[in-house]
Amino acid sequence: MAKNTSVTLGEHFEQIIEQSIESGRYASASEVIREGLRLVDEREQKIKILKEAIEAGERSGYVKNFDPLEHLDKLNKKFKK
Repeated sequence: MAKNTSVTLGEHFEQIIEQSIESGRYASASEVIREGLRLVDEREQKIKILKEAIEAGERSGYVKNFDPLEHLDKLNKKFKK
């Protein structure tokens, strides 16, 4: 259930909200705030996934004879198709 919450944004963020509504992209301040919170949530999820991937990589151990430049070259060739 939705709950009203009072926050102090400051002039800069109030202007962003006002401009977003005036542009027609958003109908209300609530929509602008919800979109901002969705973006924060999305970023936090990406950070979590990246941290998990880093931890998995660290647990996988050290690779001997790894040439990072050679590896980047292979990746560039693979994805330039």
